[in-house]
Amino acid sequence: MSHLYETLKLIADSTRLRMLRLLSKQQLSVVEIQEIMEMGQSRISSQLALLKQAELVLDRKDGKKSIYAFNTKVDSCSLEVIKIACKNAVSKDFKQKDNDSLKRVLLSRKKQTAHYFNTLAGKLGKNYCPGRSWQAIAHLLVNFMPAWKVVDLGAGESFIAQMIAQQAESVTCIDNSPKMVEVGRALVKKNGFDNIDYQLGDIESLPLEGNGFNLALLSQALHHAENPELALKEAYRILFPGGKLLILDLLQHSFYKAEELYADRWMGFSKQFIYELMQKVGFQNVCVDSVAREDIPPNFETLLVSGIK
Repeated sequence: MSHLYETLKLIADSTRLRMLRLLSKQQLSVVEIQEIMEMGQSRISSQLALLKQAELVLDRKDGKKSIYAFNTKVDSCSLEVIKIACKNAVSKDFKQKDNDSLKRVLLSRKKQTAHYFNTLAGKLGKNYCPGRSWQAIAHLLVNFMPAWKVVDLGAGESFIAQMIAQQAESVTCIDNSPKMVEVGRALVKKNGFDNIDYQLGDIESLPLEGNGFNLALLSQALHHAENPELALKEAYRILFPGGKLLILDLLQHSFYKAEELYADRWMGFSKQFIYELMQKVGFQNVCVDSVAREDIPPNFETLLVSGIK
């Protein structure tokens, strides 16, 4: 009974009872409670401290602000008493005033949020936005992928393969570097993927049977090929009829140091060149789009190329 007695003493004060009524409707900051109740911050804070000490309210940090909420896990007797008091002991005038002020404060919140996104409109993807990373977006989009058999050509350390493997039936990784295959296999094992298979091989002469995959990927790998046409022919050969090839690669550029720095064989590809090459190999419904451009020199631009067998 001692806890119920303390609760009764606390809610005997009309200010604290109004606070509990407001917090039972909405989590609020000290400043917002101050605005609604039209009281000084010191008075608001001291009353909240008493309610918190009695575990009738909870608080959490939101940046520099403290956000208060009604503790719905108080004992059932105290909870029932508080509900009855909020309903019957707060005057009609205060109820109406608090309700109107609460609506105004919440509307102000929405306006602040709308203003923030209005200032970002047209800039998303250009400016920093917390949590809006391309890696996170990629993980989101992977969840729409069917349970396909996928081959990652020039897979490297298997970053893309591991994302896709979360949804795919199987992922076969091909890379022509023994060390890269070794590292890739170790990462796959470490991360617990049993549907990823690593094989040593050349994308221009794949160690794979024909007509075995729903989707083939060439992510920043085609410009390393001696003969891109052979690589595309091999990708075509190993796909099921109706299978899809996706290519991410660089638009043609003049940063010739890439040959020395990144072991590139081709300085990217023009849109027309890659479009005609895809059609020559036999792909249909070919699309070539520019999807990204780096802001710093040499301003590499990325193409997304797709085609259907």
